[in-house]
Amino acid sequence: MFSLSTYTLIHVVFSLVGIGSGIVVVLGLIAGRRLNLSNALFLGTTVATSVTGYGFPVDHLLPSHIVGAISLIVLAVAIYARYARRLAGRWRAAFVISAVAALYFNCFVLVVQAFLRVPALNALAPTQSEPPFAVAQLAVLVLFIVMGTLAVRGSKALTA
Repeated sequence: MFSLSTYTLIHVVFSLVGIGSGIVVVLGLIAGRRLNLSNALFLGTTVATSVTGYGFPVDHLLPSHIVGAISLIVLAVAIYARYARRLAGRWRAAFVISAVAALYFNCFVLVVQAFLRVPALNALAPTQSEPPFAVAQLAVLVLFIVMGTLAVRGSKALTA
């Protein structure tokens, strides 16, 4: 159907659009704003990123498959909280936390891919077990914990 390079490009576009729109969504949550179009774009492209990640030819289960499965579960919670429960009661916090977590998983994989594909980063951590890789992933995790906390606080004014 698609060549591998075309399929990879589609997957990467979904991922980058998901990350970009996810950042917009999280900043909106921090500011107490519900951004309906950005939410839909983020959730849709992030689901598409996780789903298309399973279409690459491999002969065994990879860590990326596990991250993708966890991301799809988190996204299911976000979609249910946002659209079926309309952010009512505790579903608002469930949406915010799951949306931030889904964005984190995409960024986690972005860091992994950057260390695999950017020569300068790969030279610093060729096996991804070196300190620069761990520091980068820790920095991303701390950033998302802070953003998640701020988003939960900022989202208290949200309604469906």
